[in-house]
Amino acid sequence: MYSSFALDLKAARRKSGLSQLDCGHLLGVDQRRISVLETGKSPPTILEICSLSLIYGRTFESLFGSVFCGSRKKLETRLASLPNNGKSWLRNFNRQHAINRIAKRLDDNRRCDG
Repeated sequence: MYSSFALDLKAARRKSGLSQLDCGHLLGVDQRRISVLETGKSPPTILEICSLSLIYGRTFESLFGSVFCGSRKKLETRLASLPNNGKSWLRNFNRQHAINRIAKRLDDNRRCDG
């Protein structure tokens, strides 16, 4: 499931010249945790994501682009099938405004549609 970003993560580490042991030390985790991340067996925590971004000098989107794109595609599907809401006029207005903003953000992030 996480294989694409795992490969990106491994490539970023190798390009930096750091070993799994080095990265584990910098993250405050065991080397085995780095191996688990790089094989895609487990996603990184938010703290690990922030630290890895700093270690490799890359943004979240560039480091975990495939995960970001997968999330965007799932959100587009769910947004298209969002059930109708029968609440008050004001609540519906605010809800529709939020839905429009989400759709715009998704449209602005189409760069992962290769």
